[in-house]
Amino acid sequence: MTRRLTVAERLASAEKDLLLTDIADQSEWSQFLVMQAVLAFGAEHKTFSCNQLREVLPDLGHGFLGAAINALRQGRVIEHTGQYVPSTSPATHGHPIAVWTLSVKGSAIAEQRRNRAARTEAA
Repeated sequence: MTRRLTVAERLASAEKDLLLTDIADQSEWSQFLVMQAVLAFGAEHKTFSCNQLREVLPDLGHGFLGAAINALRQGRVIEHTGQYVPSTSPATHGHPIAVWTLSVKGSAIAEQRRNRAARTEAA
């Protein structure tokens, strides 16, 4: 027998679903830009967390950060280091968040981008 949710739990769940819907309704372009920013940041730093990314992203990007990290992880562009740091976001009350690094695939993509940029500058 499953436990019934309380009214408060149902309302919290409904609000969470509405927030997820709002994020999903945002432009795919915005999420793509955040993914590009994460890749660029990862190319410049050996490891990184969402704490560091939130510091450099505009406020608009914060809502897409989790989705971008998840998409890059699923695409095997970034990988978890096995380390965690406390979140600096007040909304998360310091819960642990993952530390990431570029994967071999992500490093290859970053290298291709650097080479392309160098060729463009030389031209």
